[in-house]
Amino acid sequence: MCIACRMHSDKSEMLRIVRKPNGEIALDDSKRADGRGVYLHCDEQCIAKAVRRKLLNGAFKCSVSEAVYEQIKIK
Repeated sequence: MCIACRMHSDKSEMLRIVRKPNGEIALDDSKRADGRGVYLHCDEQCIAKAVRRKLLNGAFKCSVSEAVYEQIKIK
């Protein structure tokens, strides 16, 4: 389920962002990395909403750096 629009889609069509056991937050291109993962549609509206509302902060219950949000915008 996408954290921005709350719609269900196939995982292969979405970005996965993961908080690894060591606390690092990063994009998971393999979609198999260990840790807490959240999904986000690759479309402009969902990415813009996630960045604007800082949805990763709530999903991971921590402060996510601006660098991670910038990586998502590039994808």
